[in-house]
Amino acid sequence: MIHLADRLVATLPSRQDGLYNPYADNCAYDGPENTPQARLERLRNHLDCRPRLILVGEAPGYRGCRYSGVAFTSEGLLLDGVIPRIDPPSHRLTKRHLPLREPSATIIWRTLKSLSIQEETVLWNAVQMHPHRRGEPWSNRTPTAKELALGVPALQILRRAFPNAVFVPIGKKAYELLQKTGIRSAAYVRHPANGGAARFAEGLAVILA
Repeated sequence: MIHLADRLVATLPSRQDGLYNPYADNCAYDGPENTPQARLERLRNHLDCRPRLILVGEAPGYRGCRYSGVAFTSEGLLLDGVIPRIDPPSHRLTKRHLPLREPSATIIWRTLKSLSIQEETVLWNAVQMHPHRRGEPWSNRTPTAKELALGVPALQILRRAFPNAVFVPIGKKAYELLQKTGIRSAAYVRHPANGGAARFAEGLAVILA
């Protein structure tokens, strides 16, 4: 039986200009053991649950999913051993002198834990590929509408795989894509970046209530 993670990543193109596929592409900053297959295995473990919530962001950033393989999850959080269902790696994910950390990822997992929902939550993105400026792998940019559309097949697979889970878009663009795709969702919650941590937590608590 093909694992859900494998079916999801099979919908994503590789070698797309300006889009990095964590499960097919290699990065010069990868540690020697952080291969696309290693990232896929972490995604398999992350999806191994019966989620109550599926949080959907816009796209991965270079400090998180590009190297971890899991949305809103950084190298630092994995090494800290705080991510459910994923054993702490015995090796570094990147060649950077310090582990990469993503503030939004830290806020999201801290919030999920405070709401006791971390074991019943799956994290994903509208398009699970890292959009970056040409020639600048350690940069983030807003994905285009055409790029976001690449994520639609995976979202539809997730919906079928977890029919009872509530989709929670993080930000307006994720919400709009879910609506266009025909996937019913809760109202979008504020992205935790740029001072939005409190509103993100409040929005999630309202949905759970």
